[in-house]
Amino acid sequence: QVQLVESGGGLVQPGGSLNLSCAASGFSFMYRTINWYRQAPGKEREFVATINSSGGTIDYADSVKGRFKISRDNAKSTAYLRMNNLKPQDTAVYYCNTGWAGEDFWGRGTQVTVSS
Repeated sequence: QVQLVESGGGLVQPGGSLNLSCAASGFSFMYRTINWYRQAPGKEREFVATINSSGGTIDYADSVKGRFKISRDNAKSTAYLRMNNLKPQDTAVYYCNTGWAGEDFWGRGTQVTVSS
């Protein structure tokens, strides 16, 4: 079955960095777009970044542009989210997502807390 497993979250001070990973299995990773979303306490889940199958098309939410970098390694079936200059408002659970044929797949998420 499709599995997405996020890791790399933690507690970091404002201005710090984290590198999230999304390990995928159960599907042909190299052919699928991968997205990162996040959900802060009391808020709706929101889009963060997306990368297409080849890595040639990438987009970001305005709130993270210039600070976050999405990438992927198709040989390892893993996607990454490098987060720099983190701010308290980046505090959220970060989720990896993919989907096809009208079906969405999500990981369980990894907690990122930005606090001094």
